[in-house]
Amino acid sequence: MRMVFRWFGNGNDNVSLQHIKQIPGVEGIVWALHDIPVGEVWPLDRILEIKKQADEYGFQIDVVESVNVHEDIKLGLPTRDKYIENYKKTIENLSKVGVKVICYNFMPVFDWIRTDLFKEMEDGSTAMFYEKAKVENLEPAELVSEISNNPDFTIPGWEPERLKSLTNLFEAYSDVSTRDLWGNLQYFLEQIIPVAEVNDIKMAIHPDDPPWSIFGLPRLITSQDNIRRLLQLVESPYNGVTLCSGSLGANEANDIAAMIREFADRIPFAHIRNLKRYENGDFIETSHLTKDGSLDIYEIVKAYHDIGFTGYVRPDHGRHIWDEVCRPGYGLYDRGLGIMYLWGLWDALERANIQREQEMVNEVLY
Repeated sequence: MRMVFRWFGNGNDNVSLQHIKQIPGVEGIVWALHDIPVGEVWPLDRILEIKKQADEYGFQIDVVESVNVHEDIKLGLPTRDKYIENYKKTIENLSKVGVKVICYNFMPVFDWIRTDLFKEMEDGSTAMFYEKAKVENLEPAELVSEISNNPDFTIPGWEPERLKSLTNLFEAYSDVSTRDLWGNLQYFLEQIIPVAEVNDIKMAIHPDDPPWSIFGLPRLITSQDNIRRLLQLVESPYNGVTLCSGSLGANEANDIAAMIREFADRIPFAHIRNLKRYENGDFIETSHLTKDGSLDIYEIVKAYHDIGFTGYVRPDHGRHIWDEVCRPGYGLYDRGLGIMYLWGLWDALERANIQREQEMVNEVLY
């Protein structure tokens, strides 16, 4: 596996490239141009700026997260073709600096949803928390107000220029069924994937977070069956998935290791994180350590090891520890700890393989 680390850019991240360079085994940054409005073409000169910054520290910039999809595309409006053409131009520009993977999502209105960005845990750390009852009783505008009340950092997926038209967005989606949304996703992929193939960039959709309907909005990438359906929409190795253990793992029915094994050749990028589920439907993000949450991170890493995974991996949301002031879920310290836990599991699996191979050789020789 190839370890990478999400970075939000100079002036937009408390974590510096110098910090990231000191984490063992990290070879690249996962980046985006967060100030470019959704739907506009990413300018080549801005892309080259990121490459220059990464080059100074010996990092590759193979993975972009995210080139967000304009709502008009998700809604299937006549204007979608204009935004799809812009998306194609962005793919072409990204290919000029060697980008290999674009992580994107197709979630209506909201990306990820949490009700508390800094919920205190028993050990004094804080983490992002989802309270089911609160979501069910909140108005969407109230949730936007709570999540957006963080002036120090941009919140990916919660762009103010889009969410200020929240009422209009919900009205627009009132007639969009789950079937309609699948159709709009297929239309997008049929246009985009041929361009991705020519430019050798794999499109990797991120699962819905959490993987169920919110505020009555349709959501698609929620289960093993639905990922299978996605991959069949356009049969191409360039139509793939960003397998996020945390997003999918919020639903106990999702078997992450089984998904890894089934979709092995269609996972160019993986997010690995843990969370703790509660019986009432709440969940909180924990350390990556298996025993701290509800997901078996060992079995997840073992599944990647078993399939000979050579794609990109990053630790996903971490806790906020040691009084770090940071973007919710994206501090340096806990993600650094997460990387070392993942490497520890991977190294142990590698060592076990070597030992088994040696034992087999010894049996043949002696």
